[in-house]
Amino acid sequence: MEYDVRAIRAEEWAPARELRLAALSDPLASVAFLETYEKAVERSEAWWRERTALLASGDGQCQFVAVGPDTVFAGSVGAVLERPGAVDEVVGLPVDRLQAHLYGVYVRPERRGSGLTDALFAAALDWAWSQPGVERVRLIVNGANPRAEGFYRRAGFVRTGLTLPFALNPALLEYEMEMLRQSDAR
Repeated sequence: MEYDVRAIRAEEWAPARELRLAALSDPLASVAFLETYEKAVERSEAWWRERTALLASGDGQCQFVAVGPDTVFAGSVGAVLERPGAVDEVVGLPVDRLQAHLYGVYVRPERRGSGLTDALFAAALDWAWSQPGVERVRLIVNGANPRAEGFYRRAGFVRTGLTLPFALNPALLEYEMEMLRQSDAR
């Protein structure tokens, strides 16, 4: 099956909502998100419309989706710019340089291993590196998700040494990983 990997469109709030709820109900993927299925399913249509329109705007953030010929979303990844001086919403530390943060990586179980994650990441990284002044791309991975960390390593990300407790279960640790712009590589 062929998939179109592209930026989400504002009017696609309903398939975006359905994919997010699928991700939050997936036992393997649920450790990758900072909200629960119960909270997300209660959100109003207006909230989903506004969220999708914001992600589609391309104004400092973007969501990439893999859309099948049946128009079902098979996966997605989000990207947001984090500017120096802002406080990182995930770890609570000041941002010291312009960077992109990838988040919300999800591919439906029946499509895992098909190359969709590679295609989604390629789109998100292309977007991140096309933003003027971006010095690094980062993400947070849960230690309970070794498959995801393995993918991120193969994609070129390395652990930074920053660890933090998972907000929804502090017994689990999360790790920051980064990819530096080639000229900044360690």
